[in-house]
Amino acid sequence: MEQSEVVKRVVGILTEAGEIRRLLEESGDRDDVEADSTVVTALLNETMPRITIPEDASIEEVAALVGREVGGAVEQLVGAFTLAFAMLAQVHDSGQTDVSSADVLQDLALRAEQLGSGGPEGTDA
Repeated sequence: MEQSEVVKRVVGILTEAGEIRRLLEESGDRDDVEADSTVVTALLNETMPRITIPEDASIEEVAALVGREVGGAVEQLVGAFTLAFAMLAQVHDSGQTDVSSADVLQDLALRAEQLGSGGPEGTDA
């Protein structure tokens, strides 16, 4: 999966989490608001590689194979969440009260879309 797609999916997860938080803050006794883990599960299933382990592989060989194969996918996910966090933290720390977290996430999604489609590079947060 392309990094720009991972970033867009992470933005979707964070946006959904923000909406759930907002709904619960409005009325904490709501029973129609649930955190849907299927979005996260789908992202993990799409991001993590399929690994074929030889039947005669030792424990050390399995560990090395899994580490090598899964490492890149984990780096993509951590990178996307770190980028989103850094952008949100930058706006928070700057004291910009006219910019919401939803605005920041929308901007991040648009930047990821531009990069994924070969658009302009080198945009600032």
